[in-house]
Amino acid sequence: MRIHFYGAARTVTGSQYLLEANGARLLLECGLFQGRRAETYERNRNFRFDPAGLNAVLLSHAHIDHSGNLPNLVKQGFAGPIYATPPTADLADIMLRDSGHIQEADIQWLNKRRQERGEYPLEPLYTEEDAARVAPLFERWPYGQPFEVAEGITAEFIEAGHILGSAAIRLTVRERGQTTRLWFSGDIGRRDLPLLRDPILPFDADYLMMECTYGDKPHRDPVKAHLEFHQAVLRTVRRGGKVIVPAFAVGRTQELVYSLHLMAVAGTLPHIPVYVDSPLALHATQIFEKHPECYDEQTLQFIRIGKHPALSFSNLKYIQTVEESKALNDRKEPMVIIAASGMAEAGRILHHLKNNIEDPKNTVLIVGWQAPNTLGRRLADREPTVRIYGEEYAVRAEVVTIGGLSAHAGQDLLTEYAAALNSRSKGVILVHGEERAADALRAKLAEAGIRRVVYPDLFTDLEL
Repeated sequence: MRIHFYGAARTVTGSQYLLEANGARLLLECGLFQGRRAETYERNRNFRFDPAGLNAVLLSHAHIDHSGNLPNLVKQGFAGPIYATPPTADLADIMLRDSGHIQEADIQWLNKRRQERGEYPLEPLYTEEDAARVAPLFERWPYGQPFEVAEGITAEFIEAGHILGSAAIRLTVRERGQTTRLWFSGDIGRRDLPLLRDPILPFDADYLMMECTYGDKPHRDPVKAHLEFHQAVLRTVRRGGKVIVPAFAVGRTQELVYSLHLMAVAGTLPHIPVYVDSPLALHATQIFEKHPECYDEQTLQFIRIGKHPALSFSNLKYIQTVEESKALNDRKEPMVIIAASGMAEAGRILHHLKNNIEDPKNTVLIVGWQAPNTLGRRLADREPTVRIYGEEYAVRAEVVTIGGLSAHAGQDLLTEYAAALNSRSKGVILVHGEERAADALRAKLAEAGIRRVVYPDLFTDLEL
């Protein structure tokens, strides 16, 4: 068995790992790389393998950094299947179509600038129409039910607790008379997060390939993060300001809405409007409501007792049209606006930031990991000025970072996750993490007696 690391190696974006075993070629994840515009375009457009030569794709969850380059893969000759849990397939379909729409809009804007400079136009990575061709290739499999991916290779999806439908993937490979089991973590969630079940720790595997996004820091208790979120909202309302939250339309938005709903039910949320300004988030919420089998017991009990949906309450409105979105910037009263994208690189959040970032009454709330060279990272790093749509803005709004709301496991749970296999593990492979996080986690794992740990370079391969 050989693994090629084509993305999210020594970084946290563009997950893509090619597995060669028993004559088959399987792709774990097909994520969109996010970074500087020129590098992003080249990296995502050019695969380092032949898409038509793949036997299958296995998808852990629907986030764009894990699924977002599937349309390009299909465009370049991949014909399926793509294995995923039912919620992941449903979510990936709407997210990829939305991504295609964004690719088209972004390239149209960029080409206007290029034309002014006398440069040749570029094509989008893929279009909304390209993205629509992915959906028929999905093969849905429920959690805990092994299925054959290729001859001699079976896979099983196991609850990862990261977003709706997220899964670790346990692969069993029978090759040359030997059986090898690889556990691929995907993105690992956390215990006691809103809505979803807790992640299941690894079992019965020889090798563990796991993310290490937050390998350098344990997270604060989610309950404390909920209180920080609450306090930031109250503080901003007292100033008469707006709370602007860049959030992924899938996963984070629903968790924030549920958290605000709990505050409303408890009577601790001021009677202010809460807007989710993202058509994608609305569609994602409808998919969340379609899959209550993924909810944790606390959420199910909240629904049973309250007799209302977890993701809807009286103060909440989902914004759909551009006109409605623009109208929010004309209003001056306190409110909460949650809008995509989560790293503030595209979408309606840019307009809300542009219109509100220079007002000290307002708050920009950063609630997740921010990739290098993104607007979200610049805000999290407290840069005094930022560029939005090519213009500079002074950051006068309060910037609040709440790491405890992350949907990724922190250092403590990552260590426990790896230790669950320690008695039989032949090695741990760290991916989806920057070098500082990986180094810190390796030290923690060594303290726990786990010493067979590798942190591969991008575009290298490893024989198991």
